[in-house]
Amino acid sequence: MSRPLLFLDVDGPLNPYAAQPERRPAGCTTIRVPLFSRRPLRVWLNPDHGPALLELGFELCWATSWMADANVWIAPVVGLPELPYVDFGTGLFAERPDGVHWKTEAIVAYAGGRPFAWVDDEQSPADTRYVSTHHSGPALLHHVNPRIGLREDDFTVLREFAASLPT
Repeated sequence: MSRPLLFLDVDGPLNPYAAQPERRPAGCTTIRVPLFSRRPLRVWLNPDHGPALLELGFELCWATSWMADANVWIAPVVGLPELPYVDFGTGLFAERPDGVHWKTEAIVAYAGGRPFAWVDDEQSPADTRYVSTHHSGPALLHHVNPRIGLREDDFTVLREFAASLPT
């Protein structure tokens, strides 16, 4: 069996954007990402996250509105190689009447039945129901607090999920 997938959101898990603006979280560095119509976006990233994620034994994949840009701006700072990404296409930010997050259907399709974990700060019970109904393999939807980003407790949950899967 191939390794399970780990779908990574950027804003929330890797960039604790909801932290107090004047208090950069411990271990984070600041980058400024130029935007076309506004001032640069401040992004806080922890360079220890990449190596820690690589040690978990998952096949990593971006599941973020940054899509391919995550490889340009985020991966080099956190110490990750270029990763595949879920292309959300026209579904990017699309509201659904059933309350399912706009990422969920594309993530399930990308996984194609493979076991996966998904770290994000925007999942809801509607997403859990959707995954349990439409995904045939094991899945973990893990909420990360966007005020603090990924922490050791989150890595522990991911390690335990990976260890629980059949080899």
